[in-house]
Amino acid sequence: MIFDLNRKLQLISLSLVCAILLPGCQTPIENRPNILFIAVDDLASKVNSYGNPLAKTPNFDRLAAMGVQFNNAYCQLPLCNPTRASVLTGLRPDVIKVYDLDRHFRDEVPDVVTLPQLFRQNGWWAGRVGKLYHYNVPAGIGTNGLDDPQSWDEVFNPKGRDTEEENLITNAEPHKKISAALSWLKADGKDGEQTDGMTADIAIEFLKKKKDNPFFLGVGFFRPHTPYVAPKHYFDLYPIDSLQLPAFPADDRHDIPAAAFAHNNPISNYGLSEAVCLEAMQAYYASVSFVDAQIGKILDALTEQGLADNTIIVLWSDHGYHLGEHNGIWQKRTLFEESANAPLIIYNPNAKGNGIKSDQIVEFVDIYPTIAALCNLPIPGEQDGRSLVPLLENPKQKWEGTAFTQILRPGDDEPFTGRSLRTDRWRYTDWNKGELGTELYDHSTDPEEFNNLASNPDYTEVIHELKTTLTEKIKGDVPTSPFNTDRL
Repeated sequence: MIFDLNRKLQLISLSLVCAILLPGCQTPIENRPNILFIAVDDLASKVNSYGNPLAKTPNFDRLAAMGVQFNNAYCQLPLCNPTRASVLTGLRPDVIKVYDLDRHFRDEVPDVVTLPQLFRQNGWWAGRVGKLYHYNVPAGIGTNGLDDPQSWDEVFNPKGRDTEEENLITNAEPHKKISAALSWLKADGKDGEQTDGMTADIAIEFLKKKKDNPFFLGVGFFRPHTPYVAPKHYFDLYPIDSLQLPAFPADDRHDIPAAAFAHNNPISNYGLSEAVCLEAMQAYYASVSFVDAQIGKILDALTEQGLADNTIIVLWSDHGYHLGEHNGIWQKRTLFEESANAPLIIYNPNAKGNGIKSDQIVEFVDIYPTIAALCNLPIPGEQDGRSLVPLLENPKQKWEGTAFTQILRPGDDEPFTGRSLRTDRWRYTDWNKGELGTELYDHSTDPEEFNNLASNPDYTEVIHELKTTLTEKIKGDVPTSPFNTDRL
C-alpha cells in the first residue's frame, strides 16, 4: 500500500512538472509514446497488402497487419515537394503556396509549427534521417535539400554508393536527366552500402540512442524514386517473364481530356518499347522490395529495443505512381487514382482497430491532427485535416470522407490548374475550372477510371453537386505567388 501511494505521488509530481515545463504535454514523460514517422518516395499502392499479389513486400504487409491500413488515402498534390510540405504542416497547397519543386513553405507561412516541431516544442527529441522534406533525387542526396531546421534537434543525410555509380545507370531516355527518366541499376554490393540501407542502419542507431526518452524520428527512404536502384538480388524477385503492362480498353484515351496527361509524359510509354518498359517495371518493384527490407530491419529493432509497445508508427508515401496505366502513363503528376492515392498505415499500440483495413476516404492533411491527438498535443492554429483517431478505433465506422487533390501544369502559353474530388463513389476532376475538360468516374462500377461520364447528360446534377463541393475547397485559380514552371 505504501509503495502504491508513493508511486501515485511520484506520478502526480511528474505530471505537475510536465504541466509547468512542457505546457503542451498532458501526460507524464515516461508515458508519452514515441513516433516513428516513415516516408517512402514515389511508392504507389502496389504492395501486397493493398491487393497486389506481384509485390514481394512482407514488411509493408507486416506493418499493415499490426496497425490500420487506409486503402483510400489521398495526397493533396502529386508532386514531391508540395505534398511533403502539406503533410508536415497539415495545410493544403493553396495555404502554403507550394506547387513546384523549389518553393519552401516558410516563404508563405513563416511561423507555422510543423508536426515534428510541435513534438519538439513539447519535450520530444525530434530527429531526421534521409528524405522527409523535399530533396532533388539523386542530386540532393547527402545534402539538407529543402529541409526545415526548426523541425529537428538532429539530422543525418546519408549518401551511399548509388550516388557514386550514376555512370552505371541505364537511362532509357538519355535526353532526360536520370531523376526524371525511366532509369535503373542492378547494383553490386550489400544493402547497407546503398543510401536507403544506410538510412535504415542510422535510424536503428538513433532508436538505440534515444530509447529512454520520448522521440519523434523521421525516416525518409529515397527509393523507389527514379533512378530505380537496388541490389541485384531484389531484381531476381521479379523475372521479366512474370511481368506484364497494365491492361486497358483500346479506346481508353478517347474520352480523357488532353490536359489530364502530364506534360512530362505526353505520349504513351514515352515512345519506348514494351521490353524496355518491362525492365523499368522490374526495377521499380525491385526498389520497392529493397525499401521493404529496410523497413523490416527497423521494425525488428523496435522489438529488440523494447519499444514496439510504446511507439506510434506512421508509414506514408508522398503520392502514388503510374506504371503504364491508361495506355502508357508513368510516374506521377496526374489526378487519376494511381497518382492521387498512396499508402498510409498507422500503428497505435493501444488502438482497438489494429489489424483491420479501412476503406474510408481520408487525406494526407489528416495525418498531422491524428498524431497530435494520439499524444494529447494541442494543434497550433487552424488545420485543414481531420483526426483519424476514430477510424483507428473502428476502421469500419461511418465516415463520409472526401479528398481533394490538385495539380498545377505549365501549359503551352500559360499555367493552368487541375483539381479533383474523391468521394466514396465518385471522382470528379476538372481542368482550368472545366475550360480544358472535365472527368467523372463512378468507382462503384469503374474503379480503374476507364469510362468518363462527364459528357453524359444523366450525370449533370451529380457533376454540379461535386463541382460545388470542390470549388468550396479549391478555387482552381492559377497562383500569383512565384513558382518555377520548369519544376512543376
